Amino acid sequence: MNLTHGFLPASRFVAALCCAATLLAPAVAAGNGKHAPARKAAAATPRDGEAEGRLIEIYKLIGQAQSRAALHKAEALVRDHPNFALAQLVYGDLLTTQTRPLKAFGDVPDGTLPAGAQALSELREESQLRMRALRERPPAGAIPAQFLQLSPKNRHAIAIDSSRARLYLFQNGPEGLKLIADYYISVGKSGIEKVAEGDLRTPLGVYFITSNLDPKSLKDFYGVGALPINYPNPYDARRGKTGRGIWLHGTPPDQFSRAPKATDGCVVLANPDLDRIIKTVEVRTTPVVIAPTLRWVPPSSVQAENRHFNDVLQAWRNAKASGDINRLMAFYTPDFKVDGKSIAEFAPVMKVELSKMRGKDIELKDLSLLRWSDSADTMVVTFGEVATGARTGPVKRQYWVRQGPQWKIFFEGVIG
Repeated sequence: MNLTHGFLPASRFVAALCCAATLLAPAVAAGNGKHAPARKAAAATPRDGEAEGRLIEIYKLIGQAQSRAALHKAEALVRDHPNFALAQLVYGDLLTTQTRPLKAFGDVPDGTLPAGAQALSELREESQLRMRALRERPPAGAIPAQFLQLSPKNRHAIAIDSSRARLYLFQNGPEGLKLIADYYISVGKSGIEKVAEGDLRTPLGVYFITSNLDPKSLKDFYGVGALPINYPNPYDARRGKTGRGIWLHGTPPDQFSRAPKATDGCVVLANPDLDRIIKTVEVRTTPVVIAPTLRWVPPSSVQAENRHFNDVLQAWRNAKASGDINRLMAFYTPDFKVDGKSIAEFAPVMKVELSKMRGKDIELKDLSLLRWSDSADTMVVTFGEVATGARTGPVKRQYWVRQGPQWKIFFEGVIG
């Protein structure tokens, strides 16, 4: 039901929230995960997901026609989080129902509506997105289709569904990926699919957290901290995309959360939620998938794709171990480029590397495969390359693209 248009009697407001709250209650209980303290707090130390959980509990009480209890909880929520604008809106609606029926969700006085129309519209959208994401939970045990294979080095992973304004945090263990928490997020003012510097869009693709910026070096605008990602990645660069400085970061002290589309391209979370992520994930090894809509699949469903691409990777490994430069170069695209070197400039460098290996076999350790499909089908491959007899070797990352029935490498670099 659309709560944002026309006149809405209080009974219909209650009925709509009752429906939403009934569906949301178990999701909230499962989705909050462990709690971590925020670095900055005005009163009691907030926990990740706590404020959203309390808001949904208020919706549930409204749906149960317990308006007095809902009002008391709303009053406590805005007291604890006075900068939580959506909670303030619900609190205002509950106060209004004490004197008259509601005209609409977010029933502000007519005289003040023109000045705050945009803010009200954004709060309504935020409310709907929070409810939708918590109501439409991922299937139990499912994972985003992009996570084809993660290595033990990838202890955590992040997937962002921009259509639901939601970030999903995973833990990777012996039994595979496990969803441990998820949070409301804001993206670019102009939406998603960043192409150029200053277009106010959030990029789409497979990225990695590159650093953890010291909060003391940041303005209050960024909240409890920031985690930059490697936009533009080699696939972005291949397509001529520009821009920089895409971060996961928090909110300024006067904002608990921002509108769904409110950033210059970054992904923004409430400070308690970001603080949990900062204290959980690892720099350089944590993948971040940003998608228009996540496709959730059973882990078993990616096994066939995994096996097929591992066969391709095995063929590349065998070609490199053979020492045959022509056989190896057949795996690279004509427009391959790394560190400013074209394929013609890269081949002599690779020939020298092959001569040093002297035909030794190589092992690909801690292999991870992340798939991305839009106008092309691509694969982001990370592994440690260890020659026979050696204890260690370089950590490499390759970007492959499907060209007809074949997979080819268009970027290869050492990352560690």
